Amino acid sequence: MQHAPREPASWPHQVGVIPSPARSFQHRAEADRLRAAVEGGGTAVLSQVLTGMGGVGKTQLAADYSRAAWDDGGLDVLVWVTASAQSPVVSGYAQAGVELCRADPEDPDHAAKQFLAWLAPKPGQRPCRWLIVLDDVADPSDLIVHSHDPGKRYSLWPPVSAHGRVLLTTRRRDAALFGDGRRRIEVGLFTPAESAAYLTAALNAHGRTERADQLTALADDLGHLPLALAQAAAYLIDSDETAATYRDLLADRATRLSDLAPDTLPDEQATALAAAWSLSIDRADTLRPAGLARPMLHLAALLDANGIPQPVLTGEPARAHLTTHRTATGSTPEPPPVSPSDAMRALRVLDRLSLIDHQPSTPHQAVRVHQLIQRATRDALSPDQHDQLARTAAGALLASWPEIERDTDLAQALRTNADALTRHATDALYRPDPHPLLYRLGHSLGDSGQVTAAIEHFERLAATTRSRLGSDHPDTLTTRGNLTRMRGEAGDVAGAAQAFADLLEDMVRVLGPDHPDTLTTRSYLAAMRGRAGDAAGAAQAFADLLAIRERVLGPDHPDTLATRNNLAAMRGQAGDAAGAAQAFADLLAIRERVLGPDHPDTLALRSNLAAMRGRAGDVAGAAQALADVVEDMVRVLGPDHPDTLTTRSNLAAMRGEAGDAAGATQAFADLLEHMVRVLGPDHPYTLTTRVNLAGMRGRTGDAAGAAQAFADLLEHMVRVLGPAHPQVRIVRRNTDRWRKEAKRTPGTFRNDRS
Repeated sequence: MQHAPREPASWPHQVGVIPSPARSFQHRAEADRLRAAVEGGGTAVLSQVLTGMGGVGKTQLAADYSRAAWDDGGLDVLVWVTASAQSPVVSGYAQAGVELCRADPEDPDHAAKQFLAWLAPKPGQRPCRWLIVLDDVADPSDLIVHSHDPGKRYSLWPPVSAHGRVLLTTRRRDAALFGDGRRRIEVGLFTPAESAAYLTAALNAHGRTERADQLTALADDLGHLPLALAQAAAYLIDSDETAATYRDLLADRATRLSDLAPDTLPDEQATALAAAWSLSIDRADTLRPAGLARPMLHLAALLDANGIPQPVLTGEPARAHLTTHRTATGSTPEPPPVSPSDAMRALRVLDRLSLIDHQPSTPHQAVRVHQLIQRATRDALSPDQHDQLARTAAGALLASWPEIERDTDLAQALRTNADALTRHATDALYRPDPHPLLYRLGHSLGDSGQVTAAIEHFERLAATTRSRLGSDHPDTLTTRGNLTRMRGEAGDVAGAAQAFADLLEDMVRVLGPDHPDTLTTRSYLAAMRGRAGDAAGAAQAFADLLAIRERVLGPDHPDTLATRNNLAAMRGQAGDAAGAAQAFADLLAIRERVLGPDHPDTLALRSNLAAMRGRAGDVAGAAQALADVVEDMVRVLGPDHPDTLTTRSNLAAMRGEAGDAAGATQAFADLLEHMVRVLGPDHPYTLTTRVNLAGMRGRTGDAAGAAQAFADLLEHMVRVLGPAHPQVRIVRRNTDRWRKEAKRTPGTFRNDRS
């Protein structure tokens, strides 16, 4: 039936419904950026695109902007279109064409094109000041109407007009949405202040108050996501629960996000938080390389939300996971294995749909995922999927972990991701046995100087393995050994020696006297005895161990060579510096042949040899040899490696022995600054360097400065180690000694080689 054309609507005229303001709406910096673009006449920027992840409040910002523009009287026509698919865009334009252009409602395509043509400025006609809002564009291709007939293909982008504006909101970041004068505005999360203000206002509106610290903590737990804050506030109001209770529920892995949704969503919201990103994930899986976005997001959901190193997600274990768990698309029965470029493209797809932030220029934190996207993704996994994925993520981290941690930033990022994985999937990492990643994390903590953190990690690991596997399980015994070693590194050498003696008895009983782990325990026990002062006893223990290792492992095995190194060191500590230097020299030739000149053990041996030659009297030669080793260690291990720092310390000491006390003092001062940055102020190596620096200052003639340095160090060590620690007693004696030296005349000055 033909409809008589209606008269065009008079201006000002609005088509479509602008969403109502959200309760407790927060004015944000993005709103100022939108308005700033059109100040001074309204034509500075014609098209603006608000982009960001689902739930950040893009629609509310667009609605606030639209109402303000309408209320200011600067518009003749405002059209609001929900653009989640192509058909509603065409329908919205067609409705505007019917109301403004007398278009035929029976032909939506023609009416839409008629409206778009009407928007273009016409010479001699009164200009129309218009604003078109395309809210929630799901796919850039929806803005192009395709047809087999080229004449019927047309763009749904409004035409450029000096009097018109376009505002588009989308989760997409495709290049097709930007350029051509379209201004991109990234919409981020609430700031902490905005989050706290929102929660306070939303609760106060219903007569509810909560402690400010609880609201701040709740906002942190929700990642400052506006959608999550709105639904959490509604849940608290409806349930009469406290913010603390909500936080406990959120922290409980047994609670799903869907369990925390209010019965009625606030602010005309159509989607509960748990489902906020499901359509984006579905769409991402259809984009090339098809089927990889979802399994990639599954992997990222178990790692650190604040930054995942890119190689973790593109390495071999991650690619094997993507190949096995590629979402079926029906296009290829058996697609080929996922390549590194495919894995990278999967990350780019997730970034294009604002499900992750992918910044390849920051490789150690290249991938960031909002914590609630991670939570919703984990909630969708079955228990078996979750546990299998956790082991896969652990393998991906381990494969990316370099044996030598030259890059301290990368090592820190890997430790942070390992921590995140253990929080999300502790149980899975112990089934069927403790994953090697758990040990690698503890060793990395210790090697980086975080000895206290390493002790705490191995204490948890030891308690868990004991409770799950039993006291005599090999993993329990191994963890006890790691824990004991770290306690020795922290300075409790006497306690560590006794603990290793107890562990050795259990190792012999459970594993046998020749088991590699038993022999390793014997080695650590001997080393701790030497560090506790019994150098002769330690040398004999290493000699006995050497005979066993040569019989069990052979003379060229790395563990056998390590025992020869330790035996030589203890002989030198017992007073035979010349014999120890010769033993080191003989061993160096073997290590270079077996391990190569750049192996870390070979470099460490060169350092030991040079230091022992200095103790044997060749101070100048030792200083030059140590300088050469430092150069090679920096090249191979990096400047922050503990072995590099230790060798620098030996070099500084040797310079002092050679008579250059001032140069040695400066070298120790530089080294101390480096150690504090890398290892921290409480690491044993750092404290030892402070001792050496204080003593060297005294040897330059500054007895008063040495006394003050020792006094300051004494106060620090008492706080860190306790007043009864052996090292504290040594520093206390040096403090008293240098105070006495400071009272003497320069002519009676006496050096003290503490």
